[in-house]
Amino acid sequence: MGKRVAIIASSGGLETAYKVFNIALAAAAMESEVGIFFTFEGLPIIHKDGPSMLKLKPENAPMEEGFKRTNVPPIQDLIQMAKESGVRLIGCQMTVDALGWKPEDFIDGVEFAGAATFVEFAQDAQVTLSF
Repeated sequence: MGKRVAIIASSGGLETAYKVFNIALAAAAMESEVGIFFTFEGLPIIHKDGPSMLKLKPENAPMEEGFKRTNVPPIQDLIQMAKESGVRLIGCQMTVDALGWKPEDFIDGVEFAGAATFVEFAQDAQVTLSF
């Protein structure tokens, strides 16, 4: 494996989902070990109802047509590609509990852990990003 890349997804919206998975997939393609920690408003990205929960901000609505025109895959496809590339998807257990959600509310392949687990992963990261 190459470098380690640690990503925190704490913001909501489709914009964040695309940013997170664009970077994660690029890093995985470069043979990096990638882990994404989803917390607070970032949790809907990996929720089973994510497609209905994730919207573009009104000022970014024109991007939707641009995504279609340039064949940008839907976020569900990018998530699947990330899982197939070995990207770790880590849901913040504290936030899941605070929202009253359950592990079964999330897509397959998500692990649930506290911040300490992610920090342990990130301590050895050469690249750390937050969205």
